[in-house]
Amino acid sequence: MKDYIEERAIGIANYIIENNATVRQTAKAYGVSKSTVHKDVTERLMQVNPALASEARKVLDLNKSERHIRGGLATKEKYLHQHGNLV
Repeated sequence: MKDYIEERAIGIANYIIENNATVRQTAKAYGVSKSTVHKDVTERLMQVNPALASEARKVLDLNKSERHIRGGLATKEKYLHQHGNLV
Protein backbone atom coordinates (compact mmCIF):
# COMPACT_ATOMS: atom_id res chain seq x y z
CA MET A 1 0.00 0.00 0.00
CA LYS A 2 1.30 3.45 -0.85
CA ASP A 3 2.37 5.70 2.00
CA TYR A 4 -0.08 8.48 1.17
CA ILE A 5 -2.98 6.01 1.31
CA GLU A 6 -1.87 4.77 4.72
CA GLU A 7 -1.54 8.35 5.96
CA ARG A 8 -5.00 9.23 4.59
CA ALA A 9 -6.55 6.18 6.27
CA ILE A 10 -5.00 7.14 9.61
CA GLY A 11 -6.09 10.76 9.19
CA ILE A 12 -9.62 9.73 8.30
CA ALA A 13 -9.87 7.46 11.34
CA ASN A 14 -8.59 10.19 13.65
CA TYR A 15 -11.05 12.69 12.14
CA ILE A 16 -13.96 10.28 12.67
CA ILE A 17 -13.00 9.61 16.28
CA GLU A 18 -12.23 13.23 17.24
CA ASN A 19 -15.32 14.72 15.60
CA ASN A 20 -17.74 11.81 16.02
CA ALA A 21 -18.14 12.26 12.27
CA THR A 22 -20.27 10.32 9.83
CA VAL A 23 -18.94 8.78 6.64
CA ARG A 24 -20.53 11.62 4.63
CA GLN A 25 -19.00 14.34 6.80
CA THR A 26 -15.60 12.69 6.61
CA ALA A 27 -15.79 12.20 2.85
CA LYS A 28 -16.65 15.87 2.38
CA ALA A 29 -13.83 17.00 4.68
CA TYR A 30 -11.23 14.88 2.86
CA GLY A 31 -12.58 15.38 -0.66
CA VAL A 32 -13.01 11.66 -1.28
CA SER A 33 -16.00 9.40 -1.83
CA LYS A 34 -17.98 7.67 0.91
CA SER A 35 -16.73 4.37 -0.52
CA THR A 36 -13.13 5.46 -0.07
CA VAL A 37 -13.75 6.48 3.54
CA HIS A 38 -15.44 3.16 4.26
CA LYS A 39 -12.70 1.12 2.56
CA ASP A 40 -9.94 3.10 4.30
CA VAL A 41 -11.44 2.43 7.73
CA THR A 42 -12.67 -1.14 7.29
CA GLU A 43 -9.93 -2.67 5.12
CA ARG A 44 -6.80 -0.57 4.67
CA LEU A 45 -6.50 0.65 8.25
CA MET A 46 -6.88 -2.89 9.63
CA GLN A 47 -3.53 -3.73 7.99
CA VAL A 48 -1.79 -0.61 9.31
CA ASN A 49 -3.32 0.03 12.74
CA PRO A 50 -6.03 -2.43 13.85
CA ALA A 51 -6.61 -0.68 17.20
CA LEU A 52 -7.31 2.67 15.50
CA ALA A 53 -9.52 0.94 12.94
CA SER A 54 -11.53 -0.63 15.76
CA GLU A 55 -12.05 2.73 17.49
CA ALA A 56 -13.19 4.40 14.25
CA ARG A 57 -15.46 1.44 13.53
CA LYS A 58 -17.20 1.92 16.91
CA VAL A 59 -18.03 5.54 16.02
CA LEU A 60 -19.26 4.56 12.56
CA ASP A 61 -21.40 1.76 13.97
CA LEU A 62 -22.95 4.14 16.50
CA ASN A 63 -23.66 6.68 13.76
CA LYS A 64 -25.21 3.96 11.62
CA SER A 65 -27.48 2.88 14.46
CA GLU A 66 -28.65 6.49 14.91
CA ARG A 67 -29.07 7.44 11.26
CA HIS A 68 -32.82 6.80 11.13
CA ILE A 69 -33.25 9.32 13.94
CA ARG A 70 -31.10 11.92 12.16
CA GLY A 71 -33.08 11.38 8.97
CA GLY A 72 -36.37 11.99 10.76
CA LEU A 73 -35.05 15.12 12.42
CA ALA A 74 -33.73 16.43 9.10
CA THR A 75 -37.12 15.88 7.48
CA LYS A 76 -38.90 17.60 10.37
CA GLU A 77 -36.50 20.55 10.14
CA LYS A 78 -37.03 20.75 6.38
CA TYR A 79 -40.81 20.97 6.73
CA LEU A 80 -40.64 23.41 9.63
CA HIS A 81 -38.41 25.64 7.55
CA GLN A 82 -40.61 25.40 4.45
CA HIS A 83 -44.04 25.64 6.08
CA GLY A 84 -43.49 27.44 9.34
CA ASN A 85 -44.54 25.87 12.63
CA LEU A 86 -47.13 23.35 11.42
CA VAL A 87 -45.82 20.50 13.56
